[in-house]
Amino acid sequence: MQTKCHLSVLVHEQARKYGDRRALIYRDFGGKEWLSVSWMEFSDKVRKVSKALLSIGVKVQENVGIFSQNAVQYLYTDFGIFGVRAVCVPLYATSSEQQIHHIIDDAQVCVLFVGEQEQYDKARRIFLHCPSLEKIVIYDNRVNIAPDDTYSIYFDDFLKIGEDDSRYSELEELYRQANEEDLCNILYTSGTTGNSKGVILTYGQFDAALEANDEVLHVDEKDRIVDFLPFTHILERGWITLCISEGAEIVINTDPKEIQQTMRDTHPTCMSAVPRFWEKLYASVMDKLDHVTESRQKLFREALEIGKKHNIDYLSKGKHPPLSLHLKYNLFDKTLFDMVRKEVGIEHPNIFPTAGATISQDIQIFVHSIGICMIAGYGLTESLATVSLTHKNKPFTVGSVGFPIRGLEVKIGENDEILLKGPTITKGYYKRDDLNKQCFDVDGYFHTGDAGYFSNGELFLKERIKDLFKTSNGKYIAPQMIESRLIVDKFIDQIAVIADDRKFVSALIVPEYQLLEEYARNNGILFTNRKNLCESPRIYAMMSERIETLQQQLASYEKIKRFTLLPESFTMDKGELTNTLKVRRKVLADNYADVIDKMYNY
Repeated sequence: MQTKCHLSVLVHEQARKYGDRRALIYRDFGGKEWLSVSWMEFSDKVRKVSKALLSIGVKVQENVGIFSQNAVQYLYTDFGIFGVRAVCVPLYATSSEQQIHHIIDDAQVCVLFVGEQEQYDKARRIFLHCPSLEKIVIYDNRVNIAPDDTYSIYFDDFLKIGEDDSRYSELEELYRQANEEDLCNILYTSGTTGNSKGVILTYGQFDAALEANDEVLHVDEKDRIVDFLPFTHILERGWITLCISEGAEIVINTDPKEIQQTMRDTHPTCMSAVPRFWEKLYASVMDKLDHVTESRQKLFREALEIGKKHNIDYLSKGKHPPLSLHLKYNLFDKTLFDMVRKEVGIEHPNIFPTAGATISQDIQIFVHSIGICMIAGYGLTESLATVSLTHKNKPFTVGSVGFPIRGLEVKIGENDEILLKGPTITKGYYKRDDLNKQCFDVDGYFHTGDAGYFSNGELFLKERIKDLFKTSNGKYIAPQMIESRLIVDKFIDQIAVIADDRKFVSALIVPEYQLLEEYARNNGILFTNRKNLCESPRIYAMMSERIETLQQQLASYEKIKRFTLLPESFTMDKGELTNTLKVRRKVLADNYADVIDKMYNY
């Protein structure tokens, strides 16, 4: 049962409820051994952070930054900040010096917590250029502090400051003063254009979101949650806060590249993710299928078809499957599907919320067919994550993003734009009155910039309005929809559709190099490097055939007519991806201008 209280005291209330029961599972920076923390220990660390913050002079509603990958110290700090009524400003661990400089100056951050050497080095280099910044606190004890650095301290030493109980009565008074109007977070959106902007999130928004999500996301103290997305990401932040309020165990995965091994080690029942995680799983399963005998391929494809009929054609529509179908599904569920789930580390799946980008219908069907309940949803930082979602064991339509949560008004405005109003919606952007006037109308609705429509109460997304391309022939193209159809191919790692002001649709494609190289070797295609491989006519012909198959359902003007295989990936370092791995289309258009022009001058 959910514990309902102010976030400033949530961990302490859970400690009273659960005592020595395990709360957090984690590994130290650079460590291999899994360690655990009880609710009582969690509470103790949070109080020490709060008392230490008071001791170094952090005041009510001052802004404190966290510039780190996920770590157990991150959660201690988050809730410690809440305890003194300060404001937590999360920064992505992959942010550049320019980005963190902008955020620290914009929010006037006074103390910055950092993770590893990379984050410390960036913070130290910009420290003297940020007048508001007074102290850096370092999570990883392996970090080498510069000899001339007099303002940084290791987290373990920071906690020792919090052992002093002289601030205890002051802390207790701050707990009593805590209210729903206080700012809880200023969360800077990574943005696909320009500098990031700070979204104001209050404690009242969190309270409303936790209550509304508790009604439809069935998580409890028996669940084990592995974090995958950064705590800076609103989906993970809202989700993990919900799971803590439900008393679930939290597995903290520090390195996103290790997520699959972490899942095999810790056997989670739930995880929030973006569609890319499931796309990778799908591609992996399909690749393994290509390497087994024809009879095994046939058996697995039969199993997937049975899974689709049982879980999509019947259960998702609220119908009872026929007994013969149910028996066949149970057989595959306990054998082939169970084997796939064990390989991933999901032996006892509960729910897996997924949002943040367009979900391919093929991927959604696949995940449900193998017995994993993907909760498709839609939300924004400005809505404190959830706007709508599908529900476990309730009818849903593949391709929808479910039903709006209780208390939220959702309507469709001009150009099919989704408009929002309610207790979970932001009060606005930090120090950006200009943007607030643009994004909120006279009736108080927030304009999302996303197009959508309702059908039988379910919300369906169309496209980011500003992302729609118009070809030189006057046809409108939705690039994300086309990309979601192609990304399921095992040979495609990244894709960006090109069409704006062009006479036809083209694409930049980053191959899954390892699989493509294996294909080339197996088929006698000679290459000396990735550039050479991507330029091979035989490789291009093979990819053309696969792409044509995947876009059969598209209108002629929507189909990719030409594409270029790229020998290097889109990266954040080159400005081509945001911190949440969304494509910055304008940057790609600039960086690959010659390549793009060549496709149209062919």
